Amino acid sequence: MFGIPGKAAVTLTPAATRQIARLMQKQASQGLRIGVKKGGCAGMEYTMDYVSEVNPLDEVVEQDGARVMIAPMAQMFLIGTEIDYETGLIESGFKFRNPNVVDACGCGESIKFRDAPEA
Repeated sequence: MFGIPGKAAVTLTPAATRQIARLMQKQASQGLRIGVKKGGCAGMEYTMDYVSEVNPLDEVVEQDGARVMIAPMAQMFLIGTEIDYETGLIESGFKFRNPNVVDACGCGESIKFRDAPEA
């Protein structure tokens, strides 16, 4: 929908690919759907949900057994994003390295995107 022909909308690191494939197998899902919603102190938050069937309007990224679907309304916010999975002593989770983000809250759960140019 908003992608560049021949180029994936998002990229997955090997760690993210392994974790997504594990989650898909554990939950017997078709993949993970990524989206954005209003919320948090910076204005927007990422969402991730298990998917039982692919929406034909989703942007689908498949890599080494992992499948990520990008919700239609989130596609323009996620173009160029690298998704990683980091494991630490205190917490582990998916990390989004998104070039479209201009600000984030201290906890890292909430983000702000560039304002769209006015018509």
